[in-house]
Amino acid sequence: MRYLGMSLGMAIALGYCAAFGTLIPPLFYDLVSNPEGQTTISSLWHSASGKTILSGVLLCLIGIGICGKAGVMKEKDLGDSKTAGTILEFNLRKGVLVATISGILSACFSFGLAFGKPIAALTEKSGVNPVFQNLPSLVVVLLGGLTTNLIWCIILNLKNKSFQDYTNTKTPLKWNYIFCTLAGITWYLQFFFYGMGSSKMGRYDFSSWTFHMAFIIIVSNAWGIYFQEWKGSGKNTMRIIMLGILTVILSTVVVGLGNYMAFNGH
Repeated sequence: MRYLGMSLGMAIALGYCAAFGTLIPPLFYDLVSNPEGQTTISSLWHSASGKTILSGVLLCLIGIGICGKAGVMKEKDLGDSKTAGTILEFNLRKGVLVATISGILSACFSFGLAFGKPIAALTEKSGVNPVFQNLPSLVVVLLGGLTTNLIWCIILNLKNKSFQDYTNTKTPLKWNYIFCTLAGITWYLQFFFYGMGSSKMGRYDFSSWTFHMAFIIIVSNAWGIYFQEWKGSGKNTMRIIMLGILTVILSTVVVGLGNYMAFNGH
């Protein structure tokens, strides 16, 4: 976000997250000899529906590449006056590197949810509506994010001697806490509804991760364009970024088609 902005940063980071988050669970099941009868990369490759889903993931990666190309073109359009746009620290190399690492590691969230299936099974067995079966897994998965963020924030507070900021009455404390709370609730709700939707996608529910990430990419790019992050870019650059976004959108349609085919026994 710092080096690429919302549009390009989210497209690259979450594009990787979508692809790896979709592929890691079935790939892992291949490596551990599929002890639980789960979907594997091998089984995907030997079915029409599986090949369609893999094609959708590949298309998503192509979309990332197109978005990256748009970033290169934007850098050339701005030249030395990179502050011509609204991203004051625009740096394509740093941004792509960080976004790639971020996207691949963030895919482990999907890995955690996939291995929360025993928790989901116990939840459903206890009489809870199946549509809510994935929610208890979030307690365990999100604990990792809470722990790392808490430790890092404390380290920064100690380094910058900024503990007093939490009670500094010279700042709009009330609104700061209200907006932080709203941001946290809104962020959590994405996974609340993701878990509900995933429970309706059958044995290929792992592919729901691609839908989830792709739609975040779509919305974040819309906001990026609205906030004029591509200000100063040429018409060709704008055409390329729009092509990249449309390619990512198309990838979700292809994955959805694969799920439909699987539902109908193909």
